[in-house]
Amino acid sequence: MIMATLDAFASHYGDGATPFLSPRRVAERLGVTMSELAGLVGLARNTLASVKGGRKVDAALSPLVRILAMAAEMTGSDARAAIWFKHQPIPGWAGKTAYDLVGEGKGDKVLTYLESVRAGIYA
Repeated sequence: MIMATLDAFASHYGDGATPFLSPRRVAERLGVTMSELAGLVGLARNTLASVKGGRKVDAALSPLVRILAMAAEMTGSDARAAIWFKHQPIPGWAGKTAYDLVGEGKGDKVLTYLESVRAGIYA
């Protein structure tokens, strides 16, 4: 059931012409520029815009979209998930937000935190 929810959520970020995630849609939903999104996921801006970089871009965006999907499930909306992602400090990370941690390459730590909160363990 959780995978079905994640798949349905990921479809919001898809590009109808390809099976890959759309960087432009992810950037729009987060309220960031393409350059900011590129820095966040560790890719060059040109790579995000490239048609040939589909698999590489998809691999870089997938953890971010998974975080947003879990946050949306918990907050009740995509908009609230984006606000949480950018502005809510995560306990135990010295005031850093999910945005900060993903930018540092620690998206897996954010996922672990969300999974623990969903399981009823609060940090």
